[in-house]
Amino acid sequence: MATFLWMGDITQIAADAIVNAANSELTRQPGICDAVFRAAGADALRQACEELGRCPIGHAVVTPGFHLPAAYIIHVAGSEWYGGSRREEVLLEQCYRNALHSAVAYDCKKVAFPLIFSGDYHIPRSRAIEIAGRAITSFTAAEPLDVTLVLYRPGIFRLAQMLLGWPTLNPEAPEAASH
Repeated sequence: MATFLWMGDITQIAADAIVNAANSELTRQPGICDAVFRAAGADALRQACEELGRCPIGHAVVTPGFHLPAAYIIHVAGSEWYGGSRREEVLLEQCYRNALHSAVAYDCKKVAFPLIFSGDYHIPRSRAIEIAGRAITSFTAAEPLDVTLVLYRPGIFRLAQMLLGWPTLNPEAPEAASH
């Protein structure tokens, strides 16, 4: 249905689900994942992830949102960047698609993504933004789902604005738009 950009803390956005950039073991790690664990309640989320076991790279699994505004956390396991020689871009696009399919399976109408698996040891940010845009735009053309790409650094936010041209949500109101 609609796609948006928002600059802020993904753990504060009002959406039915947020996406967490996880590892295959679903254990707490630095970055977005750590922020999600802290905001959701680390012990409860750790226990839920342990019960799920593993998540293969490119796949998605779902836990409750616990203390988050979001009802669900969709965890996706991504790959490190090896210069593109190991299908990293294909796997990243699978992460987006599988997370979106999970959102629909859980009757979500609004979902928020960080820019998953970009930066240090991962896909270069401009490519990650292009892949996110392609996967999200393609999916929302066929499904009634509002998707917000949440970025927390001004430079990356401006790059996403330039590359995607999506409308921006009000910075004072961390609510995923509803239509």
